[in-house]
Amino acid sequence: MTHRIVISGSVSYDYLMHFPGLFRTYLPDHQAEPFNLSFAVEGLTRRFGGVATNIAYTMALLGERPVVMAAVGEDFGPYHEWLTRHGVETRWIKVVPGEYTASFFGMTDREQSQLGMFYIGALRYAREVRLADLPFRPELVVVSPEDPATMAARIQECRDLGLPYAFDPGQQILRLEPETLRAGIETAFMLFVNEYEAELLARKTGWTLEDWRHRVPVVVVTLGPEGSVVYAAGREYRIPIAPPQRVVDPTGAGDAYRGGFLKAFLDGWDWTTCGRFGALAATYCIEHEGPQEHRFTPEAFFQRYQEAFGPLPERTSENQQVSP
Repeated sequence: MTHRIVISGSVSYDYLMHFPGLFRTYLPDHQAEPFNLSFAVEGLTRRFGGVATNIAYTMALLGERPVVMAAVGEDFGPYHEWLTRHGVETRWIKVVPGEYTASFFGMTDREQSQLGMFYIGALRYAREVRLADLPFRPELVVVSPEDPATMAARIQECRDLGLPYAFDPGQQILRLEPETLRAGIETAFMLFVNEYEAELLARKTGWTLEDWRHRVPVVVVTLGPEGSVVYAAGREYRIPIAPPQRVVDPTGAGDAYRGGFLKAFLDGWDWTTCGRFGALAATYCIEHEGPQEHRFTPEAFFQRYQEAFGPLPERTSENQQVSP
């Protein structure tokens, strides 16, 4: 069964590099003066990326047909073919002549720490695509990282239209104004952050995890190799990782987690199963280089789920999710 989910956020080309050393060996500690660092990297690959399309890609592998709402440049052609072939709906991705598609430049060291830079490019025009223009009412909107002005506009659109949304501020926490972050949290149905982002979000908003839990029905904090925690229905659900066969590249693992979690949620699974779907999707991602290089069929996914976590529970009226 597919659902009407809209994912608003970045669509980008990812330029990925590997550094054979450790970043922490070279990064200055409390450096007050300007500094200049240069890293000689091994290998350079260009991959399809972007938070919105990464989430959508994993959901499509699980049988969903998510709608991506974004803006891209005139170099989008190969990426458009890729997304269409893999079942992602692209009709609400605006192509902007004379602009480049957004780009992420990421370096990963040998302990999987990552340094990244993001060029926003055509994404600044994404606010010209509006939720009110859709010919259907979404069951859920995901507000994920992109141009900060567009994120603020999406939050307001969801509030004005009465649409439930998942707020995923991610790497834009640093650029978003505190009032925008607080507005995004106040009326969100879900909040997604990783451990580092949770600390930043708390500092910028002045709100703690307990404050978030009182405001947001579902809060998900991913903890890397320590798994994740889902706070919902007044309870805390600790979710372990799904054991990887190998660890190649962490890029996009958080997005894959969101894709798996959201698909399970929309299909009515309980919160523990939602978290485990997310964990397994993230594991598939880190076993490959790039955020959209993993492959699986729904049947293979369910088989590996049972190998990692045991049998899927029966879906009954007691453990199915309530629609937001």
